[in-house]
Amino acid sequence: MELGLDAASAAPAEPYESTERVIAERRAQGLFADMSFTLAHPEVSCHPERLFAGARSVVSAALSYYLPGPEPGAGEGRLARHAWRDHYAELRLKLAAFGERIGGTYRVLVDANEHVDREAAVRAGVGFFGKNGLVIAPRLGSWIVLGTLVSDVAIEPGEPLGRDCGACRLCIEACPTGAIVQEGVLDARRCLSYWTQARTALPEPARQRMGASVYGCDICQQVCPWNRGAEKRRGKLALGAAEPLVSLEDWLTADDRELVARYQRLYFPRRDPRYLRRNALVALASTGTSEHEPLLVRYAGGTDELLAEHARWALNRLRESTARR
Repeated sequence: MELGLDAASAAPAEPYESTERVIAERRAQGLFADMSFTLAHPEVSCHPERLFAGARSVVSAALSYYLPGPEPGAGEGRLARHAWRDHYAELRLKLAAFGERIGGTYRVLVDANEHVDREAAVRAGVGFFGKNGLVIAPRLGSWIVLGTLVSDVAIEPGEPLGRDCGACRLCIEACPTGAIVQEGVLDARRCLSYWTQARTALPEPARQRMGASVYGCDICQQVCPWNRGAEKRRGKLALGAAEPLVSLEDWLTADDRELVARYQRLYFPRRDPRYLRRNALVALASTGTSEHEPLLVRYAGGTDELLAEHARWALNRLRESTARR
C-alpha cells in the first residue's frame, strides 16, 4: 500500500502444469492465431521456479488503470483504457522498490514473455478468472495491469479466492464478434483487440465492428458487473497525462519516426507505423466527415497496397454514411 500497489499477494514458485497443458491444447486448436508473448514458450513462462536458482516465491501485484474518459468525436479514434498511458512502466518501478524492501535476490516481470502473470495472480488470490479470460480482482474489477516479482525470500502465500462469475454471461453476449467461444476461452481470430495489433489486412467483419477503436477493445469489460464498483471508486481521478482519444488525421499525416517514438507504450508489429495508420483509416469510416475524404483519397491512390485497400474501403463506407445523413 505504501508503494501505491492496489493489490498484492504471493504464491509458491511452482510449475503451472495445468496452464502449460491448456496453452498447448489451445495452440493446437489455432485459438492464438499468430500471437506469441507468454504463449510462445510455455516451458519457460509456466515455470517461475526456473527463472533463477533458488526462486521460492512469486509475488503478484495489480495496479488499477480505470479512468473515466470522453467519447470520440468527429475524426477521433479510441484507445483501449490500458493503453491511455504506460501503466506497465509505473508497475515495474513499484515492484522493483518492493523487491529492494524485502531484500534477497529477485526478478521483476511486467508485460514479460517469460511469465504467465494471470496464472500467478489467480494462484496468489489477487483475483479469479472471468468468463472473458481476464483476471477479476475484488474492489478493482478487471481494469488492472498485472506484474510479478519472483524472489528467493520465503513469503507467506495467499489463498485462491474460489470465486467465479456465476450464471452471468454479459461479456460473452456483448462481444460483437463472438470471440469468447466458451466460458474463459477466447478465439483470437475473432477478437477485435487482436486485429488492431495484427500484421495483416483486417478482415471485413473486424472492420465493420471496430467503430472508432484504433487499439484494443474494452467491450467485455464495460459490461462486466464486477467493474461497476471500480468505476465509481475511480471516477473522480483526473485524466492527467492519459490519452483516451487520438486524432486520426494526425496518425495519418505524422512523420513515421515521430509516430513510432510517441507510441512506444503500444505493441504494433515490427514497430511499423503502417499498422497504426491502417487502423486509423478503418476508424475514419465511422468518425470521419466529408472533410476527411481528401485524406482517404490520397491514401487510396497510394503505392502501399495495404493502406490503399483499407482507405478505399473506408472511403466507400464514409460516402455511404454521408449520403444517408
